[in-house]
Amino acid sequence: MNKKQAKRFGAWLRQRRQEAGLSAIQLAKRTGTTDGTIVRIEQGQIASPAPAKLSRIAQALGLSLADVYAMAGYAVPNDLPSFQPYLRRKYRDMPARAVSDLDRAFRDIVKRHGYEPDGPKPGEDEQPDAESIKSIT
Repeated sequence: MNKKQAKRFGAWLRQRRQEAGLSAIQLAKRTGTTDGTIVRIEQGQIASPAPAKLSRIAQALGLSLADVYAMAGYAVPNDLPSFQPYLRRKYRDMPARAVSDLDRAFRDIVKRHGYEPDGPKPGEDEQPDAESIKSIT
């Protein structure tokens, strides 16, 4: 980020922190960092905050990590994780047995409906062009 972008990101982050009713010291304690680091990020003095630090800040403030990364100018993947890793991440506090039950249920649904969770193989979902159709007929 350039200085202007860093300041804009910092102001946005400060506003989110204040909306959450947290001081910089409280946020620092929740994220395992110092209040000085939080303040420097909010003032736009840190142009490239560490992604892991931003992840902890997002979690502490209840923000979408994708939103925080986008505001910080980091690349945000436009695809979603596959189902099993998503479940394990989203419900990491769920007992292992419950996660296993969800995995098994998903596999059963996939099998029953003939769905390929990894999507079509290259070329499987592409429409033939007019020339290809003429050669078939």
